[in-house]
Amino acid sequence: MTATDSARLSTIRAKVHEGEPLTLEDGVFLYRYPDLLAVGSLANELRERINGDRTYFNINFHINPTNVCEADCQFCSFARLQPGMPQAYTMSLDEIRHKLVERQGQPVTEIHIVSGLHGGVPWSWYTDQLRVLKQVRPDIHLKAFTAVEIHFFAQHYGKSYEEVLRELMDAGLDSMPGGGAEIFAERVRRKICRDKASADQWLQVHRTAHRLGLRSNCTMLFGTVETLEERVDHMLRLRALQDETGGFQTFIPLAFHPDGNRLGKLPRPTGIDSLRTYAVGRLMLHNIPHIKAYWIMIGLDTAQIAQSFGVDDLDGTVQEEKIYHMAGADTPQAMTRSGLIRLIREAGRTAVERDTLYNLRWQDDGGPLPGIRSLEASMPYSRRDQRVELSVL
Repeated sequence: MTATDSARLSTIRAKVHEGEPLTLEDGVFLYRYPDLLAVGSLANELRERINGDRTYFNINFHINPTNVCEADCQFCSFARLQPGMPQAYTMSLDEIRHKLVERQGQPVTEIHIVSGLHGGVPWSWYTDQLRVLKQVRPDIHLKAFTAVEIHFFAQHYGKSYEEVLRELMDAGLDSMPGGGAEIFAERVRRKICRDKASADQWLQVHRTAHRLGLRSNCTMLFGTVETLEERVDHMLRLRALQDETGGFQTFIPLAFHPDGNRLGKLPRPTGIDSLRTYAVGRLMLHNIPHIKAYWIMIGLDTAQIAQSFGVDDLDGTVQEEKIYHMAGADTPQAMTRSGLIRLIREAGRTAVERDTLYNLRWQDDGGPLPGIRSLEASMPYSRRDQRVELSVL
């Protein structure tokens, strides 16, 4: 580490303290600066300025209604290009409804819905899945359909983005997830996802959603063939749209998983790369309130450490996740409320249960948690050899 490097970090620190947006060059420098802990400490300062010592979570579960998908992304282990292929599936509306009915006794507040791009079903199948869930629980928050899906709906069914979003909102859509952004650089998209929505189209869908009053998240897939410059450029484009609309709630870096896809020869990102990406994301995206570490992707240990590298959200209970487990994730497929609270408390943070829009539902007062027991026998772990002690809901 040179004196020049130390001076440059001091300049960046001064910018952060003054609330001055960082540049592309600043972001790349932070990625390359050898002292990871110094970068993490600066990100933690900003994290605590924005969110204090709070780490958020919610009680949610995932539904992936189909994995039939017309996009042939190189990194995807979830999609099947045609119905009838091995492991291809499409749920009926009754099956979708049952996913919520069987959880009626749980304090779930959000359903996260993401699917493949299945053009062999009528448009009504997409709107009706929202309606049947709202019939079961009118108060449930439906966070559904990525910008890639919205773009596909518009193209395939002959509608504008606004028409698609308004019809989904009429059916019960409450907010949007942030998936499908991958990396905005055209060079990378030609290599890994050439036949899905472009970067400009992804951004335009979110711009339209924000104008209609929908909140959304945003993501970045890292660890494939992108450069550090392309990662930071991706963050800057998200920051520019946030300056314009203010509609993004959370930035979620997504670590590439190589199993079961055509990029399988690439190594998966290390924990160090993940921690640095959270920290750089927090520092570059000063105008997006929250940075989320998706625990099911990076593992419980890294999720705990990430709370000192800019992260203030660990997602939720999840309960049933297909996309990353089909790509080789070996984390549990679910967490309990008390399990998440313990992860947060042991990291020295205050656990805050939120709803999807970050309204406070409960805050940890440091008191005793419910009784702890092993859920190895009852929870759908992908690897039973993980001795994770979790609490019941």
